[in-house]
Amino acid sequence: MYELKKYIRDSLSVIFLSIFIPLFAIASVVFLIKLATYTAVIQLSIWEMAKLFFFIVPELLFYSLPISFFIATTLTLFKLSNDNEIVVLFALGIEPRFILKTLLKPAAILSVILMFNFFILFPHAKILSKNFISYKTSEAKFNLSASEFGHKFGEWLLYIGKENENESYSDVILFNKKQNEEVLIGAKKAQIINDSGILRLKLSDGEGYSYSKEKFTQIDFKTMFINDTMKTDFRTYKTPVEYWLKSGKNYKKLFIINILLSIFPLISLFLVASIGIVHVRHQKGKVYLYLFLGILVYYALAFGLQSKFSYYTIPLFITAWLITTYFLYRKTIVTKF
Repeated sequence: MYELKKYIRDSLSVIFLSIFIPLFAIASVVFLIKLATYTAVIQLSIWEMAKLFFFIVPELLFYSLPISFFIATTLTLFKLSNDNEIVVLFALGIEPRFILKTLLKPAAILSVILMFNFFILFPHAKILSKNFISYKTSEAKFNLSASEFGHKFGEWLLYIGKENENESYSDVILFNKKQNEEVLIGAKKAQIINDSGILRLKLSDGEGYSYSKEKFTQIDFKTMFINDTMKTDFRTYKTPVEYWLKSGKNYKKLFIINILLSIFPLISLFLVASIGIVHVRHQKGKVYLYLFLGILVYYALAFGLQSKFSYYTIPLFITAWLITTYFLYRKTIVTKF
């Protein structure tokens, strides 16, 4: 029995890799095209593009692994049926539930991995990705140059007289008009400083003027910092539970859907057997159609029902799916084999 289990799992692993690798590659290309759109707003090096891609790998794995496993297990059983090996096994007294028990372990392991992926890795990667994009976007806003036109610098209007080679600027003027006061600052030299994600403007050797209806003030300074004018909006979270509970309504929907997608390989084994174990002469042309319909129905129900039943979707969906697929398994497999 051990050799038989090993043979089935070896066949599964070969077919799984042949499906997963192309599917993951296609999904990666799609996401890379999406990442390339960021270059219209921010400048990204090859290393930074690779870093962003690394952040989305958990998401790519989460959506490609369940589908790959479902297709691979079904095609594994179909291949055994096509080679008449399933008929031989049943003729030797081996029951269909033996095959299900053989597939149960890899399905359970994969579901645990998917749970860990979406519950632990997904929040961390998502926060890192958003913070990185936010940081690069804020950094891009400081792409200043000398011109006859001014620049928007947070609440300030900024004019640069000359751009130096050492990434500094000369003859800088800043103007800020508040409700009851106007502030004008002039400096001989300015430099942008990145301090832990907060971009600041360092002014050297200048004068500042503040005037309103009541008073006029003048100061001379050697060094002045314009702080927090364009602070990067970083998101943080302490635990994955906090992320999923406090991230809003959309993340609640995503949480429910991700749980259902995580257990897809585990609770679809009855359906896998019903589709994959066939009489080759009569059902050969219908396997791929049933594969497509099985994935389509599961995902459509998972996305559709969560909006109506909220968290109750999880137990209701699991119970209904297991009962339906078990009934189908009993009717198409157990009664015939």
